[in-house]
Amino acid sequence: MPQSNKAEISLIEKATFGAGCFWCVEAIFERLEGVVEVRVGYAGGKKNNPTYEEICSGDTGHAEVIQIDYNAEIISYSDLLDVFWETHDPTTLNRQGADIGTQYRSSIFYHNNDQKKIAEESRLFIDKSSIFINPIVTEIIPLEIFFEAENYHQDYYRLNRDAPYCQIVIEPKINKFFKR
Repeated sequence: MPQSNKAEISLIEKATFGAGCFWCVEAIFERLEGVVEVRVGYAGGKKNNPTYEEICSGDTGHAEVIQIDYNAEIISYSDLLDVFWETHDPTTLNRQGADIGTQYRSSIFYHNNDQKKIAEESRLFIDKSSIFINPIVTEIIPLEIFFEAENYHQDYYRLNRDAPYCQIVIEPKINKFFKR
């Protein structure tokens, strides 16, 4: 019987966050060491298989989210949360910059009770710190269903770097984050 080599086994876990425009968030998280894959999609709403146009109406209740597959031996859930807090404004309800609507709300969709506990402790720490003047409005809720967004939304920044939105909005966010 073959023996498995523990060094070859990696622990792939999932994390799901809403932090405004999923194109911006995806572009940052996919650059982190230990992140295996990032998919953009929708979560937290009441309609099955929503389209981008439907969630933009605000009627479905979904948030634009990213779902991250990550190697927990390289990057922890707490580390991902640190990036989450640093890359958006968790004090604005249903808004990130010029993007306004419930689909842009700050959200942590936990996959298990350990993630819930870590997320709640992290939110409490951030809220009590002097990092943000206003209180944190980020919701922490269980992930019920993740709906992957349409193909043209996946890897948007990587495939459309010359697009005005990428140049004006996404690239400065990436640069700002990685300079810190």
